[in-house]
Amino acid sequence: MKKQLTTILFLTFVALGFSQTGTVKGIVQDNNSNALFAVNVAVKNTSKGALTNDAGVFEISNIPADNYILVISYMGFKTKEIAVEISNNENVDLGTITLFEGNEILDEIVIEGERTNKFSRKETAYVSKLALKDIENTQVYSTITNELLESQLVTNFDDALKNAVGVESLWASTGRGGDGAGYYSLRGFSVQPKLVNGLPGLTNGTINPANIERIEVVKGPSATLFGNAVTSYGGLINVVAKKPYVGFGGQVAFTSGSYGFNQVTGDFNTALDKENNIYFRLNTSYSTEQSFQDAGFRKSFFIAPSLSYRVSNRLSFSFYGEITQAEQTNPTFLFLNRAAPSVASNLDELGYNNKFSFTSNDLSLENPTQNYRVEMDYKLSDNWQSQTLLSKSTTSTKGYYTYLYDFGGNPEITFSRYLNKQNANTQTTDVQQNFIGDFDLFGLRNRMVVGIDYLSATQTDNGTGYVYYGSVTPDGNQESGYPLSTAGVDAALESANVNNVKSKYGIFSVYVSDVLNITQNLSAMVGLRLDRFDNEGSLTNPDDDYDQTTFSPKLGLMYQPILNKLSVFANYQNGFTNVAPQLVGDPNAGPQTLKTFDPEQANQFEFGVKTNLFNNRLNTTISYYNIKVIDRVITDPDSPFNKIQGGEVESKGFEIEVNANPVKGLNIRAGYSNNDSETTKSDNANILNRRPLEAGPETLYNFWTTYEFQTGKLDGFGLGFGFNGASERFAINYASTGEFILPAYTVANASIFYAANKYSIGLKLNNAFNKEYYKGWTTINPQTPRTLMANFTYKF
Repeated sequence: MKKQLTTILFLTFVALGFSQTGTVKGIVQDNNSNALFAVNVAVKNTSKGALTNDAGVFEISNIPADNYILVISYMGFKTKEIAVEISNNENVDLGTITLFEGNEILDEIVIEGERTNKFSRKETAYVSKLALKDIENTQVYSTITNELLESQLVTNFDDALKNAVGVESLWASTGRGGDGAGYYSLRGFSVQPKLVNGLPGLTNGTINPANIERIEVVKGPSATLFGNAVTSYGGLINVVAKKPYVGFGGQVAFTSGSYGFNQVTGDFNTALDKENNIYFRLNTSYSTEQSFQDAGFRKSFFIAPSLSYRVSNRLSFSFYGEITQAEQTNPTFLFLNRAAPSVASNLDELGYNNKFSFTSNDLSLENPTQNYRVEMDYKLSDNWQSQTLLSKSTTSTKGYYTYLYDFGGNPEITFSRYLNKQNANTQTTDVQQNFIGDFDLFGLRNRMVVGIDYLSATQTDNGTGYVYYGSVTPDGNQESGYPLSTAGVDAALESANVNNVKSKYGIFSVYVSDVLNITQNLSAMVGLRLDRFDNEGSLTNPDDDYDQTTFSPKLGLMYQPILNKLSVFANYQNGFTNVAPQLVGDPNAGPQTLKTFDPEQANQFEFGVKTNLFNNRLNTTISYYNIKVIDRVITDPDSPFNKIQGGEVESKGFEIEVNANPVKGLNIRAGYSNNDSETTKSDNANILNRRPLEAGPETLYNFWTTYEFQTGKLDGFGLGFGFNGASERFAINYASTGEFILPAYTVANASIFYAANKYSIGLKLNNAFNKEYYKGWTTINPQTPRTLMANFTYKF
């Protein structure tokens, strides 16, 4: 026995003596010489790997002697591959390895693990078309993360945007042709969501939160990088969809709630070819819901396939698609008279019973929508890469659209119902080529994007004209003889004119933007865009054929007293609107003439502070802005047949946003904004020195917090609480009509949930105190009362 043991020990020592393993180590940092924490360092085609520590140091030991490829990847940075030879028990020291910021396709192919401050995201490649951290970006934007949406059991886009400071719904999504998506006020101006994954994308109100990775609300005029077709003077809304990641996983979920709401969602991710780095993800959802009113419904289905293919460390492709089928009744709007005084100036005087919809489920709109995006990224060198993008979108509207309008002047308040049959289609194509660089010039770091862009859009309208279809009173009485059925409505529309309108425009743009690090702590952002707008006149209106050329500059300064933790910034930003020629002159006095106009211009000056403190546990943005719009085209007060240019609007205010993760398990999101907007110059006394209606409420605020227990018997259980609200707003505010004011409101929400490793369940109470409140933009749009939602999610 003793002899056998001796033999075993001898053979073991011999094997150890002849084994040839080695160690590889190094330090990983960014281009600013900052250590990168938790970088993934893997030995390709093996199970060996390590993560960097706080100092950026990694070490992988016991690697058998051979030739290897070391793959170094990190969220937001370009993956780097390094050839390594291990021999004769060698310890290989690679020294300092520098990673360069990458683009969005390279970011999203690696899934994130558990991270702090789940309600914030400190870096994006969309806002500046560069991979830029928020702390070093001179522009202000709010990011609504997927984790925030999941914690609130968000099932519609309006509820999602309540988390963005300074954003308020003006007009619910109607699904009507051309502009059926919702309208929102942002820094005193109306805006619609028109960007998907950083490119023009048609939504027509069908954006489903189940496919949203995050929402980016960029503040202020942003035409320099994005043009005017998808932005407003207040900013833009970009929806970032879910993309494939390395690995296998996903989830299925069921959510049910008040007023007949039911939703089933699925998210599946897998490798189609792991060896060749081809990954596929599929998101899908089907939902139905009824209205809290006497009629109204919405149902939708979408399927969103996406694919990523990393051909090599230099070349990558990605594909994204979303196909949506939706049908809904258009939401109830009471349109107030915009020219004559109304009998009522508030809701009490109006006597509105908001349980009446004044429509029926027979009168609905169908909104099929498709969005596609293809991206090719090629690494030209360590300092330059090429990004080629193609997006196509199409949306249609078919069905019945109704609205209720107060003509005013009647002793009894009466709304006339008008309706038409919609048949419209919009298609867009966008081709974009960017060259993105990160290089030193004369010892100064430059991060630059140079791009060209071509956007074309075609709109077709073959719907009918509007016909009168009875009147209603706000308390629910309806004129008899006008049945709300398809047969009755079709009979009324038989004699209506049918439109035959087709219009098209194209925009060719060239832009450049550079972030220049003057010192490690001081940087400047400079940008310029040349925009050529070409509108083709339709057969019915050939005078609408025109073109315009516009320049749009941008400038920002950023100083970081504490690098990557505290920054002070200021910016100048520009936006513009191409104004179509208008026929002017009294037609009764002779032929009208065509009058051309210069583009409207918006200029913003802004300054503020951003923080990223306590290892990303406290992100704060505080800013003050002043936006001045000049050369606005308005109707001549002396002649309704004439248009004049020269109106001016000033919008100024301040915003505060806080995202905090004070202790593990506790996440907080809070925001407050105040906006002062006024038409400061106009020949139209009807609007002069008054707050524009698109500006929405002066004050907005939002708050949401969740806490998940980390230990003990309550481990996995959590609670959520929050509220959002607004000051009173003008639904009407003209000298000729007087004012109609919608009251201020505060709406409270709460949740309780349990999260296990493979599943989670949750309950959410929206509008907990059953607040009756309204929104509107020359309209009155009642909001949903108290609702209870329940969710079950299984993860795999």
